[in-house]
Amino acid sequence: MDRKQCCVKLSVQPSRGLVDEKFTILVQNTLSDFQLTIHALHHSEDGHTWEAFAHYTTNATGTVNVSEDPSLGGTFSGVEPMGLLWSLRAVPGSPPGIRMRKVNVQTPIEVTISVYQGHQTEGFMDQVPLASVVVERWYMAPGVHRIPITEGGLTATLFLPSGRGPFPGLLDLWGGEGKLFEYRAALLASHGFASLALDYLTPKIIMDTRKRVDNEYFETAYRVLEQHPQVLSSSIAMLGLSLGASITLKMAAYSQVIKLRCAVCISGSHVQPVDGTLEQMFAFFHENAGKIHINEENEMICRYLLLPIPTDPVLKVDVGRLKRPLLLVVGEDDQNWPASESAQDIREMMERAGNSHLLTVLSYPNAGHLIEPPYTPHVRASTFKTVDTRVPFMALWGGEMVAHSRAQEDAWRKTLVFLRENLYGGTNLLQPQFPISNKGDN
Repeated sequence: MDRKQCCVKLSVQPSRGLVDEKFTILVQNTLSDFQLTIHALHHSEDGHTWEAFAHYTTNATGTVNVSEDPSLGGTFSGVEPMGLLWSLRAVPGSPPGIRMRKVNVQTPIEVTISVYQGHQTEGFMDQVPLASVVVERWYMAPGVHRIPITEGGLTATLFLPSGRGPFPGLLDLWGGEGKLFEYRAALLASHGFASLALDYLTPKIIMDTRKRVDNEYFETAYRVLEQHPQVLSSSIAMLGLSLGASITLKMAAYSQVIKLRCAVCISGSHVQPVDGTLEQMFAFFHENAGKIHINEENEMICRYLLLPIPTDPVLKVDVGRLKRPLLLVVGEDDQNWPASESAQDIREMMERAGNSHLLTVLSYPNAGHLIEPPYTPHVRASTFKTVDTRVPFMALWGGEMVAHSRAQEDAWRKTLVFLRENLYGGTNLLQPQFPISNKGDN
């Protein structure tokens, strides 16, 4: 195409929004039956570069609408409105095993969307695009407040929704890597939940005492939420992924302090020494370390560590004690944790106890362990360090990209509905609005 003959117009709407908000990509003012490539580029905070691209052919009016028209190839195929986000992958030459995670939630994820002539697969950085737009995707909606929490020895961050409270509360726990990850809690606050992101594996109190936290640490976090003037003390939930799901189940079943309205467990298991501390839980895992498999790619498969599901009641949470709704989110190709087998056993235990009406299971074929908020790029395996050894290894999480991406979108939507129904009584929450920006449209 002669650039003098045609000035391609590219628009992305909304150009600024939450990470779980869909956008529309429209290419106009080209020739009919014109082959083009739409490319997405992101430079992450850790210095790595990610890209995705898709091939299209314009219609009779010289237009491509990514929400309606099929990709003919690239990092994804078919009609996929958000494929340019969920199919992002590290550019060639990047270190193996990296994972894209937002650290500073007070800044957006910036993605440059560009249009190139022809169906291309490489060399994008060496060319001048026909048009480009920079889009912003945020975890924090306008008006959400971020409050670091250190009281009671906690290492945590509280996110309060915009507007007048009080709001339902939510305690957010990640898995076995440790560190304080805030992005999911920030996004939950953007949807109306006062969310406390809690570091329970590498908090300052562990650095000071050299001892792992005990149940009192989680109960302290719960009390911080419960006593906050902007939180509805009678409407608090816990949400955990992986090891965080194990903690969530244990607290929901046994704690005399934590009184939840509901709980969400993603890619977790109830298998653990129920009378033990967190230290004893890790000791239990180490005792079973011989069950871990290593595949031909030298990737570690940890799901066998808790298999077969024990019959001894002292080795699994008595979920028959649960008195509030429980949502389990399961990837059926989870290679890190036996989430499917655990969900089946939890269902059977609750049926025997007569409380299975409280259980909802979302089970997704070909989805892996890391079920994150929508449009997060799928990572089948990545470098991982446990908090005890700090020795890096390649962990196999599982999942197939398209199926996993579908699972993330569906599970997030249904999780929000579950939380609204149980914490807000089904009240529709207002969707946070970003100012529309036309910056960068061509």
